[in-house]
Order: sequence, then C-alpha cells, then structure tokens
Amino acid sequence: MSGAEIVQAARSWIGTPYVHQAALKGAGTDCLGLVRGIWRERFGAEPETVPAYSMDWSEPQGEERLWAAALRHLRSKPVAEGVCGDVVLFRMRQGAVAKHLGILSQKGGRPSFIHAYSGHGVVESALSAPWRRRVVACFEFPKEVI
Repeated sequence: MSGAEIVQAARSWIGTPYVHQAALKGAGTDCLGLVRGIWRERFGAEPETVPAYSMDWSEPQGEERLWAAALRHLRSKPVAEGVCGDVVLFRMRQGAVAKHLGILSQKGGRPSFIHAYSGHGVVESALSAPWRRRVVACFEFPKEVI
C-alpha cells in the first residue's frame, strides 16, 4: 500500500463514530482502532492483541506504552520527514504520555491528518500549529510483515 492508498483507506473511515477501544469501520473506533483497521486492510491479522486500556492510557504510570507498541510494529522516522500515509503520535499536553494517533494526509494542498477524536468520530483535521507542536513521533507502515 502506498502512502496515497493508506490515506484513501483512512478516509474510508471518516464518519465512523468514536468508541473507546473499538476498531470497526462504520461501527466505532478510537485513534488506535483506526490504525489497527488500516493494518488489517494492509496485512490481515493484527501483530499483537491489544490489552484493555483506560481513557487515561498509561498516564498514572508515566509509561510510553503506545509509543513502545508503535516502535515494535512500525518504522520510526524523523517527524520532519513525515509524508502522507505516515502515522503520527501526539502528546496532548506537555509532560503527559503520548496517547493520540493520526494518519498524515493533505487536504486542499495543506497538511492535514485523519484521526478518531472523542466527541467527533473519525475526521480529517488541519495539521495546524497547535496540532503540529504536539507531534512527538512519526512512523511508516512496514513494507511487509515478517
């Protein structure tokens, strides 16, 4: 799947309601579920079972669990080298663990990203300065799963 195909796959999820811990296009998903759904479209089975997680993720422990999982299954790259179809990881507030994901895209010639957002479902948002400054990591899907 090329970056454009990943963006197309992510856009096909737009309008899916936000449901914590879900990953089913049209029925419900959260930000991780969106990435999991695209993984399934590309590779089939998910690489690991996702344990139950709370809305505060791993904040009480201060553990970067989502980042660690991304490093296990996606290819890390410098944030400045992110292109359409890459997965970006956000730290929603300074000092907190990174716990939001999106797929880089472009809308109207401007940087954007597709994500599942509480209260909004899956949407495509402008990668505005407030969002951009929250990006802490960038990953690309592997070419193949070994």
